[in-house]
Amino acid sequence: MLTDEQPAEVRPATRRQRLAVERGAVRRRRDRNRPRRQRSVALTVLMTLPLLYSLFPLVWLVINSTKSLDELFSSFGLWFGDDFALWDNTVGVLTYDDGIYGRWFANTMLYVAVGAGGSTLLAALAGYGLAKFDFPGRRAVLAAVLGAVAVPGAALAVPTFLLFSQIGLTNTPWGVLIPLLVTPFGLFLLFSYANEAIPNEILDAARVDGAGEFRIFFTIVLRLLSPALVSVFLLEVVGAWNNYFLPLIMLSDPDWFPLTVGLSQWNAQASSAEGEMVAHLVLTGSLLTIVPLVIVFLCLQRFWRSGLTAGSTKG
Repeated sequence: MLTDEQPAEVRPATRRQRLAVERGAVRRRRDRNRPRRQRSVALTVLMTLPLLYSLFPLVWLVINSTKSLDELFSSFGLWFGDDFALWDNTVGVLTYDDGIYGRWFANTMLYVAVGAGGSTLLAALAGYGLAKFDFPGRRAVLAAVLGAVAVPGAALAVPTFLLFSQIGLTNTPWGVLIPLLVTPFGLFLLFSYANEAIPNEILDAARVDGAGEFRIFFTIVLRLLSPALVSVFLLEVVGAWNNYFLPLIMLSDPDWFPLTVGLSQWNAQASSAEGEMVAHLVLTGSLLTIVPLVIVFLCLQRFWRSGLTAGSTKG
C-alpha cells in the first residue's frame, strides 16, 4: 500500500492514475475470485471427448495394421501383437494381385492432381471475375452458384452418369475428372475473399502500367488469393482423395479404380475364404491411404495465412 512517506515518483501523480491503479486492483481481486479451475476442467473434458472420438478409429487402424493375419483375429484389437508385421503387410499390399494397389494409387494421384488443381484454378478465375468485373447476368450467376452449393454431390452422381453414358465417357478417367473440376463452394469462397483481399487500386495501377488481364491475374491476383487458394485446394484434395460414389458408378474397369473403390472391393471379399486372407491387407492399405493426406496438410499449413495485402494500400 502506498503511504505519504513513499517518494513522490512511486505514488501515482494524478487522480486519474490513482483511479486506474484502484480499478486494476479491483479487477485482479475479481479475477482471483472467479472459478477458473472448474470452468477449465469442464472445457477440457468437453473438448477431449470429441478428440478421443476422432482419434479412436485412427489408433485402432494403426494398431491392427501392425498385426499378422493370425494375430488380427486372435489378439485384442486395441493393443499390439507379439510380432510387428507392418513391413510385411505393406509388402503384401503392394504385391497382392500383381501390384494392383500401386495402379490404384497412381489413379488416385491423377484424379487429385488434375481434379483438385484444375478446380482450384477454375474457381479462382471465376471468383475473381465475379468479384472484380461487372457484366450482364452477374447476379444470376451468383444466384446459380449459391444454389449449386446447396446441392449435395451425391445427388448429381446418377444424372452425371446418365449424361456421360450418352457421350461415351463412362469407364474412362474423364468420367471422374470432369465432375471434379466444378466446385461451387470453392468458387463462392474465392469470390468472397477476392472482394476483400484484392484492392482495386492495385489492379488499376497494373492496368496503367500496361499489364494485361491475364498477366494481372497470374502475377498479382494469385499471390493475393494464396490463403484462400490453399484452403480451397486442401478441401478439394480431401474431396478428390475420398471420392467414392462417383467412381463406383462411373467405372467398371479395375485398372481405373481409385484407392477408395479398390479397397472397398478387397473389403467385399471378407465373406469368402480368400477375403479372410486379405483382411489385414485392407487395414494396412487403408493406413497407407491416409499418409499422403497427412503429408499434404503438413506441407501446406505454413501457407494457410491471411492478411497478405495489409499495408499494400493506404486506408
